[in-house]
Amino acid sequence: MSADHPTLPPVRLPADAELARDALAAPLLAQAVRLARWAGPGTRVDAGGELVDEQLPEAAEVLGLADDEDGETWAGDAWRLAVDTGLVAVEDGEEGEDADLPGRAGPGENLALVTGGSPQDVLGLWLDGFDAVFADAVAPVLDDLDAILGEDGEIDVEALDWDPEAEAEFLEGVLGNLYLLTVSEGGAGEGPVPLPALAASMVVPHDMGEPTDDVLEQVSDAMMRLDEQFRLLEPIGLVEYQPVDEALMAEEGEEPAPPVDDEDVTRYGMVRLTPLGLYGVRARMLEAGVDAPAVGDLTEKGADALLDGIAGYPEAAAREETAAWLAGRDALGAARELLHAARGSDAGSPLRRLHCQQTLSLVGAEAEPAVREVLDDAELGGLARVWLAEHGATDVPAPPESMVFWLAIDTIAAQLSSDGDLQELQELIEGLTGRHSGFFEAAWRVEHPATAEVLEAMGRLHRDKTAAKDARKAAFKARSRSGS
Repeated sequence: MSADHPTLPPVRLPADAELARDALAAPLLAQAVRLARWAGPGTRVDAGGELVDEQLPEAAEVLGLADDEDGETWAGDAWRLAVDTGLVAVEDGEEGEDADLPGRAGPGENLALVTGGSPQDVLGLWLDGFDAVFADAVAPVLDDLDAILGEDGEIDVEALDWDPEAEAEFLEGVLGNLYLLTVSEGGAGEGPVPLPALAASMVVPHDMGEPTDDVLEQVSDAMMRLDEQFRLLEPIGLVEYQPVDEALMAEEGEEPAPPVDDEDVTRYGMVRLTPLGLYGVRARMLEAGVDAPAVGDLTEKGADALLDGIAGYPEAAAREETAAWLAGRDALGAARELLHAARGSDAGSPLRRLHCQQTLSLVGAEAEPAVREVLDDAELGGLARVWLAEHGATDVPAPPESMVFWLAIDTIAAQLSSDGDLQELQELIEGLTGRHSGFFEAAWRVEHPATAEVLEAMGRLHRDKTAAKDARKAAFKARSRSGS
């Protein structure tokens, strides 16, 4: 998730209050809160702030895990999270001759945020917990502790064959890909993603056809590492995870091979980001400098920021964003602000005008006075006439021919910028040329910065060969005229 990553599609997130409720319901954080409330003068910890072994059975009982064979392990994990997030404050043991005595622990300052803090306070607490669990997830797996202990009893870091930066970057990349699959149109949406596909997205080169055996082995290794990591990330509420079927490892050996087409891919692990997970991954992206917008980000900003901001949004998200922007604003004032922001001759201006027109359609009839004010504007007059006609106005003045062709060039330029449906664009082009005889003879003379570019595109896209040839000739004339 690097800062030079292109702008991501906007994510739809629940309100902060709902996300905060999800955060407090996340099993690991809920357990950490319970242990923080239990901690008191008699709670003993070691030099690292961990509960001493004698305290673990009682901690497990507090969590209702006394009969669970892994109850003490879960209690230890929840306690560490409580310490890492400031829910618990640890007081070190005595120095000097009493240095071996255990320390003490009690409720920390952040415990008050659980019931008395704002939703943003709770989410900040949860993000600290996510960071702590993420660090655990990228930590080395210590299968054989004796093999990596030095003579002094300390862990020999060099013997681990572990690159912390590479491990963190890999998991960041996996979460970034999962995020993109969730928010992209045509992606996974709210559905789960197969673990093999996620692992392959990080390992298999984009230009590789049939993966080699070596690459498949790397995918299998990545799957198993991700299986461990998602098991750790699920209790903090980041993901919903269906683990790899353990029977597969018995069938295939220590690591399962990636599935073939006729196998049930769900047995190889399925994962989805929860709404809280989307919030958490987006927060890490924003911190890393990635442009990761959310629907609603532009609500309090001006019309210029709105029209520029939704330029890369899918249609449904753009409509939702503009509706939120209009809500609570004076309709006439909003219309005037939108029309003012739509002006310009820069490369993004045609798309701004298109979004302005679409947004004005949401304003309704109250926008009419503002629209009539720009009827004589060279850039907005055509847009204004279209809007008035669509709203049933009968006294709309006929546009001069120059405005008709300027609007045609501007409209196609906007569609080219929006990366819309190719067939729709072809139909638009063919409809315009069909309605206006001698279209290209007039179009190359249009004083619009995108004239030559639009005519070249029409030459590529028009399905009538004669018209396509005329478009290319017109584009040449436009370039010669402008000296470009």
